[in-house]
Amino acid sequence: MSDNTNIHEGYIKKETMWLIVLVALAFGFLAGIVFSIYKASPSVPVQQQAAQQTTDSSSLDPETTRVILALEKEVAANPNNTEAWIHLGNHYFDTENFPKAIEAYKKSLALDPNNADVLTDLGVMYRRNGNAHEAIASFDKAISISPDHATARFNRGIVQLYDLQDKEGAIKTWEELVKIHPDAKAPSGEPISEIIKKLKAKK
Repeated sequence: MSDNTNIHEGYIKKETMWLIVLVALAFGFLAGIVFSIYKASPSVPVQQQAAQQTTDSSSLDPETTRVILALEKEVAANPNNTEAWIHLGNHYFDTENFPKAIEAYKKSLALDPNNADVLTDLGVMYRRNGNAHEAIASFDKAISISPDHATARFNRGIVQLYDLQDKEGAIKTWEELVKIHPDAKAPSGEPISEIIKKLKAKK
């Protein structure tokens, strides 16, 4: 990776963000977003990451397996259960089963197309499955529905910087994020505004 900034290649999942920043958001700013970090090195091509990161169901703990099987049974019996599709997608997300997470999120979005959180998680799964452009499209739709969606904006910049090698685009995306949430921070605790300055200095 050419830019040695303090930002890590990571994503934030909606449940994690809201539990951590609910109080901060109530006061109109984002203080200290905590991101889940990629297991694969940022230097590994996204297609190779997708090939490397497949879920072996036999490696899952019994409780996770039980929950996933129950959710699969529920959506088979009640395919219009939007929340069940979302929860199933979330479990596939957490167990790194990218293709199945994409399928489940798309099923939920067919029922509720304006869920910005699900669109953001779908974007993450597209990226992890090797399709950066589909990821950007999902983040863009989430932002169009919820313009102040910090998660979608941060993740959009991650894909631009690391996968599309679009530093200028990432800077623009994060500048827009900082306008909305001036106190947004990277996992290291470094303000996004400072990371933007470092990226600009490396032009």
